[in-house]
Amino acid sequence: MGSILVTGSEGKLGRHVVARLTADGHAVHRLDAKPLPPAMDYTRIDLTDAGQTMDAMFGVQDRYAGVDAVVHLAAIPAPGQLTDTATFHHNMAATFNVFQGARRAGIRDIVYASSETVLGLPFAIDPPYIPVDEEYDARPESNYSLVKHLEEQMAIQLCRWDPELKILALRFSNVMDVEDYAAFPAFDADPTLRRWNLWGYIDGRDGAQAVSRALAYEPRGFDRFVIANADTVMSRSSADLAAEQFPAVPVVKELGRHETMLSIDKARRLLGYEPQHSWRHHV
Repeated sequence: MGSILVTGSEGKLGRHVVARLTADGHAVHRLDAKPLPPAMDYTRIDLTDAGQTMDAMFGVQDRYAGVDAVVHLAAIPAPGQLTDTATFHHNMAATFNVFQGARRAGIRDIVYASSETVLGLPFAIDPPYIPVDEEYDARPESNYSLVKHLEEQMAIQLCRWDPELKILALRFSNVMDVEDYAAFPAFDADPTLRRWNLWGYIDGRDGAQAVSRALAYEPRGFDRFVIANADTVMSRSSADLAAEQFPAVPVVKELGRHETMLSIDKARRLLGYEPQHSWRHHV
């Protein structure tokens, strides 16, 4: 149990992470850029402001005094929401400020949201093989994804500088809540609708599980993990989808009927991650 700072705490994934870490017994302190409604227990912050970010790592009066770990989820969450330049500068500055502020405050455990996009989404260019995993070089195909790749490169160097530092990049798939699942059966009519991320998704509760397990992971240094649900968004078999939509791409393992093509084998093996939720339980 410890004191954990969560940036982007009021976002789609952040709410699940806060709930999970609180249930785990941690003292959770929430940071977000959203306007602060009355009686909401989080601190409003602009993470692109280095002074604010550094200050938050040491504590906020009447809320907390220092933390043991940081979960960094805050970001412009997708391309196209702001201009390319604004997205780049916002996300890169925010992540640098969080990493640097944590190091200056003596915090040695950081878990943060990288993205499935570094795997080559939207796969207009074929991936090298299916299921995709962490073993091939990043293939950023958008300005947003480029930032995610550069964040990982920054984390690698920071951990090289400081052997006691741990930074884990969780390459989350498309985050979903239960209310989103009603739309899933319609994907069957056109497999190209979700081809862009190999028909993957991550239930927000399972995303929070991955964060919890990453915080408990002991080895120091940098590592990256694909985090997706165990199944796809489709009723059709994974093998059929791969053969139809990616006929020239090698399939390097036998796929279960609905098995994810965003490999979670590494997260299972090293983190003990195992998805507990599926859209099939709700539709």
